[in-house]
Amino acid sequence: MPDENPHHEQPSGIYLISPSGAVRDPQTIELAAQRLKAMGFKVAVDRTALAVHERFAGTDAQRLAAISRALKQKHPVVMATRGGYGLSRLLSRIDWRAVADSGKTFIGQSDFTVFNLALLAQTGAVSLAGPTAVFDFGGKNVDDLTQALFQEMLSHDLEILSFETEDADPVDARGVLWGGNLAMVASLVGTPYLPRVPGGILFLEDVGEHPYRIERMLTQLWHAGVLAEQNAIVLGKFTEYRATAHDNGHDLDAVVRWLRQTVKVPVVTGLPYGHVKVKATLPVGASIGIATEAGLAHLVLQEHHH
Repeated sequence: MPDENPHHEQPSGIYLISPSGAVRDPQTIELAAQRLKAMGFKVAVDRTALAVHERFAGTDAQRLAAISRALKQKHPVVMATRGGYGLSRLLSRIDWRAVADSGKTFIGQSDFTVFNLALLAQTGAVSLAGPTAVFDFGGKNVDDLTQALFQEMLSHDLEILSFETEDADPVDARGVLWGGNLAMVASLVGTPYLPRVPGGILFLEDVGEHPYRIERMLTQLWHAGVLAEQNAIVLGKFTEYRATAHDNGHDLDAVVRWLRQTVKVPVVTGLPYGHVKVKATLPVGASIGIATEAGLAHLVLQEHHH
């Protein structure tokens, strides 16, 4: 049936949890909550969102309890306050069927990649890769495009995400969108938490990783048989690294050239996603389309069947 009303209402509320690293400045959470409220959301902050144990936002038990509370509370969207490190320790202790059955929309990035992918691997449920409270809503200002794409994705109004690409391979394909932070994707190889997505559309980004380390992680995914079975590999932003004299020209462009020559799967660069101000919100586990033309790439997130 065609959609009689193409505009949907955004969900009513967001619940903030800290499943990974400790939040350094409590004021960033207060500011993020204010801004999300100004966007029309009700906001609740989990009671251990500001807990600290070593580098983590509380003990493993505290962070697991926060996830359990998130499933039972009333707000439909559950957002990570930040990434960092910590979710990997919890994967075997999370009730993934309960997460999927809760009907909540989970969103985060960076370390949260392992949550997105474990949920997909264990249940097939869709979650979102996108903004976190501190990074995207708790800083000096909020990027207008990031905010707009976030709200459009939550209200199911975003049909096509188009972005500029300097050197995309020709591709016109469909597949399940999956991926996220490259280091986190690679860390799941050989575990029950890496989804098997033949014919998928794999998107990747990372921060603070030197080009040779990016290539090494891509090599791991290639040797594990993951890359060759994708319909497309979509690269977001790889930021905050510095080349050295020893690299001698082995830069990110060289890594992308190696990837193309080695894996022989269409590679698309320029995805607005990563540890950057302007980021799309992406549905991990959803079936989408991808197409490229001169200088542009399009992710078809929703198709209207008339």
